[in-house]
Amino acid sequence: MKSPAVRRIWLLLVVAMSAVPSAHAHVGSKDVFEQVSAGPYNLFITIRPPNVIPGIATVEVQATGAAIETLQITPVPLTGEASKHPPTADTLKRSAADANFYTGGIWLMAPGSWQVRFTVEGAGGHQTTSVPVPAVAIATLKMQRDLGIPLAVLGLFLVLSMAGVVAAAVREGRLPPGAKATPALQRRGLIAMTVSLSVMAVMVYFGAKWWNVEAASYSEDIYKPLKVQPALNGDQLDLNIEFYKGRYKTRDRANNDLLPDHGHLMHLYAIREPQMDAVFHLHPELAAAGDFRMALPAMPPGEYKLYGDIVHANGFPETLVTTVEIPASKPASPLGADDATATPAPLSSGPLGTSYKLPDGYTMVWDKPSTLTATTAYSLHFRLLGPDGAPAKDMQPYMGMTGHAAFVKDDGTVFAHTHPEGSAAMAALDIANGGMGAMSGMTSAPTPPEVDFPYGFPTPGAYRIIIQMKHASTIETGVFDATVQ
Repeated sequence: MKSPAVRRIWLLLVVAMSAVPSAHAHVGSKDVFEQVSAGPYNLFITIRPPNVIPGIATVEVQATGAAIETLQITPVPLTGEASKHPPTADTLKRSAADANFYTGGIWLMAPGSWQVRFTVEGAGGHQTTSVPVPAVAIATLKMQRDLGIPLAVLGLFLVLSMAGVVAAAVREGRLPPGAKATPALQRRGLIAMTVSLSVMAVMVYFGAKWWNVEAASYSEDIYKPLKVQPALNGDQLDLNIEFYKGRYKTRDRANNDLLPDHGHLMHLYAIREPQMDAVFHLHPELAAAGDFRMALPAMPPGEYKLYGDIVHANGFPETLVTTVEIPASKPASPLGADDATATPAPLSSGPLGTSYKLPDGYTMVWDKPSTLTATTAYSLHFRLLGPDGAPAKDMQPYMGMTGHAAFVKDDGTVFAHTHPEGSAAMAALDIANGGMGAMSGMTSAPTPPEVDFPYGFPTPGAYRIIIQMKHASTIETGVFDATVQ
């Protein structure tokens, strides 16, 4: 029985030896971007989780507000007994080029829901805040050739050297100094070398078999999203989520342990393929364990890609992906109170601009950066203007927030539903900061007519951005296109 430390070392070696493709919650967009306030300190946080677990997550912080003396980070499980016993904190390194920019790294040792706890010391005193981070293995890494070849040569050298040591020990181990081995001793040494080579060959063979078993076992822990089976009967959409049974019970993911996020157990985006010319933000209701249902509104016919965001009780978020075919003749129900829709121009008509005209005469505007580069953290700014061109004056929160955003790549490989605070699930963010899923950050007060969304596009390509803001009782959906370098 191996000790946990030894097993962890072997697991890290296994991780380095093979390659397997995978998926991830927040489809194709694993990095966490969050804007948080810790007292007088304002932190724009980027956390880039590793592709393999155990692995190192990199942390970047751009700070504003009160002057900071030290900024420390601590990785802690989001829930459970271990969340009460944090390890020693690591101090982030201040950039020589920018005194308000900090970088560092932390180990995430097991899959599941984590939080990175930030401890700030400075002119505003001692403050703490936490950002949730889902940690899952989404790949295994292939050993690099320039490392594998030297290791193979070294292994062969060790085997041959060990055989030579055994042969010399049998042949000359009992000879007096200066005496030569007799032919009989030389034969015994040759036999010993042959036997030792055979034994080591068998050990290498079974070691390789064990290695492959460990690698296959680790591959079973590669993240696989919960499967969802859609069914459409008239205007009734039924989404059945399957329970996921992991290799260990602690890796199970249930379909009946969900937390409300902005008042709903699921946020469902339906986007018509392939032109992305009809988008819906919907909210099915839970009818039974793992069974979501809703009456669909009027929808243009065609195939729709469905992205369903849920949050488990331990704070782990998932995006469930499936497709459904909407027929030309389908009964329709009215949109729900929090549901929204838009019918932008198809992708084939060319990129949408930075000003999106809305059906009621309002206009949504994107203050678009001059260039957009993959993996770069941005604070993307959007404004809602009234029919007179002035900032809208009758703003209301949309599900407790200034707005909601979805970033979708044109080939469907990236989807992220985000909020003004950032890309972390709000229910998980609330748990991380002591709210236990109560969504204490939601507001019912009037909101400003502009909103910022922290986000970084994970890969180059064409993206469609869906923005929702609310004025009076009207939910507006603006759609914009972005080409990321």
